[in-house]
Amino acid sequence: MSTNPAARTTNAYAEDSIRVLKGLEPVKQRPGMYTRTDNPLHVIQEVLDNAADEALAGFGKKIKVTLHADGSVSVDDDGRGIPFGLHPEEKAPVIELVFTRLHAGGKFDKGKGGAYSFSGGLHGVGVSVTNALASRLEATSYRDGQVARLVFSGGDVIEPLVLRPGGGAAEGDRRSGTSVRVWPDPKYFESAALPMAELTHLLRSKAVLMPGVSVTLANEKTRDVQTWQFKGGLRDYLMQTLNGDPVIPLFEGEGFADAQHESFAEGEGASWCLAFTEEGATVRESYVNLIPTSAGGTHESGLRDGVFNAVKGFVDLHSLLPKGVKLLPEDVFARASYVLSAKVLDPQFQGQIKERLNSRDAVRLVSSFVRPALELWLNEHVEYGKKLAELAIRAAQTRQKAGQKVEKRKGSGVAVLPGKLTDCESRDIAHNEVFLVEGDSAGGSAKMGRDKESQAILPLRGKVLNTWEVDRDLLFKNNEIHDISVAIGVDPHGPLDSPDLTGLRYGKICILSDADVDGSHIQVLLLTLFFRHFPKLIENGHVYVARPPLFRVDAPARGKKPASKVYALDEGELTAILDKLRKEGVREGSWSISRFKGLGEMNAEQLWDTTLNPDTRRLLPVQLGSVDFAQTENLITRLMGKGEAAARRELMELHGDAVDIDI
Repeated sequence: MSTNPAARTTNAYAEDSIRVLKGLEPVKQRPGMYTRTDNPLHVIQEVLDNAADEALAGFGKKIKVTLHADGSVSVDDDGRGIPFGLHPEEKAPVIELVFTRLHAGGKFDKGKGGAYSFSGGLHGVGVSVTNALASRLEATSYRDGQVARLVFSGGDVIEPLVLRPGGGAAEGDRRSGTSVRVWPDPKYFESAALPMAELTHLLRSKAVLMPGVSVTLANEKTRDVQTWQFKGGLRDYLMQTLNGDPVIPLFEGEGFADAQHESFAEGEGASWCLAFTEEGATVRESYVNLIPTSAGGTHESGLRDGVFNAVKGFVDLHSLLPKGVKLLPEDVFARASYVLSAKVLDPQFQGQIKERLNSRDAVRLVSSFVRPALELWLNEHVEYGKKLAELAIRAAQTRQKAGQKVEKRKGSGVAVLPGKLTDCESRDIAHNEVFLVEGDSAGGSAKMGRDKESQAILPLRGKVLNTWEVDRDLLFKNNEIHDISVAIGVDPHGPLDSPDLTGLRYGKICILSDADVDGSHIQVLLLTLFFRHFPKLIENGHVYVARPPLFRVDAPARGKKPASKVYALDEGELTAILDKLRKEGVREGSWSISRFKGLGEMNAEQLWDTTLNPDTRRLLPVQLGSVDFAQTENLITRLMGKGEAAARRELMELHGDAVDIDI
């Protein structure tokens, strides 16, 4: 401990050391938590999504995006216009609250009679983030024969709300709508330039998903104006994008729940269009409430599940599968192109930029409409069904041959596998996955609940050794690390080595630990092991972290819906589930909430449904991202090094406010 008074003053940690971020300060401090920071496209998309939600709700027919010569971007729509009267509780103009308060918006009430039954906006965060990261933002609302205008800078009001009469000739007889002009602040983005190809694709897709709505892009510098308006919907869009004739004609359809549906809310469902080609690039696009989900999610899993089961049923009915060939979902989808647009009442996305849908019910939602429609189509078009089966079987045979080649290559001199490893039956590296499971009890549930064909289980006892400062030659003194290395079939190596990966036995190595603090510690220790001693596995995309749920909600029967169990990953999802139950008319407190103390509390079926099933689980790939190896190494040294207590304390003081503490 230091006895220097100056040192104590400099490093003082007292009550006034704690900062409370207010208003939009959290966004400015940590913009990467709320939006993409490589360029301003996502903050513009937040404004565009609001305009699209108006059209989706049936109140707008035109959206116009203008790229101004001064670098600003404006989005105009002819919807209802943002209300500008005083909020009954906050006593401030509503339009001001929308742009200056996190979690203020009109899309929380998703029930019947709400302002937006289906929308991409969920958290009331979007445009307030845009405002926080803009050097200037002008918002104008045309509503009730009046025009309301106010101006912001860095999220603060610099020109208060001004009202004037509207709708005259000067306004082009415009009766309603919203206009937002944004000057993104360059200091928050790596590049101030908008990626034009991405922007164009985004606007075009909005027009596709909203037949009859025109979407325009005007560029003041080049004087180019493009307008998209589709009447043929997904079919025309997919045909244009493919630029070629599919082997099997496009299969399109849609299905939406009615008021009497037993499992889903009225209006929930999906529309889709699929095509299968023998060669060339495939086109795969999915959307949820018009939001592009570039990383896919559970709605795509539902499409895959419905198509696979329909095709497999057709193949079995006509006895088309050769002996020794096993058909898997990826075989059916190997040459598939599709556009999928799902409508989900209360969608749960991964992250604020909504690249991936996580709502578990979406698998069943989409599959329940796709499967019967495709089964009917295949039975009405038997010849095309046989062509599709032929494509899938060919893909399965290619996959199985590739797996056999790998097996021959590593057939000699293989180390004896650990006795506690419960291996899978398949030898297809791309399809196989091993779960490194915390504890023997959880390992037992995982063994019973897994897919024996492709999933292996390796239970680990206690906490793995911190290997950050352990020499490679001494690693195998630890039995757990020895077993991990032998099971995956790769020897320890460094970042500059060229290890032999031909012995790799699993395409996915998944860390599966409890959803509590101890489980997170085990995750960190295993990630430290892989980063320090197996870096090529991370570099080649083989390491993943499974995310089991923390809560289970036992919901009572309501109407035609039977009693059910719903799982929540964290507090945020738990809140969303309870909100949905309230909207369905469930009496407050009639449900019960269980918090899992560990994976061992789950039975085999629960562990499969929540954590092992590829269609419903949360599996995060471990990647270095944009940070280089040296920076990551330096950070982990501060976190995991034995003599780095002072550096760890500094990190906690700097970033502790960004962590949700689980006590």
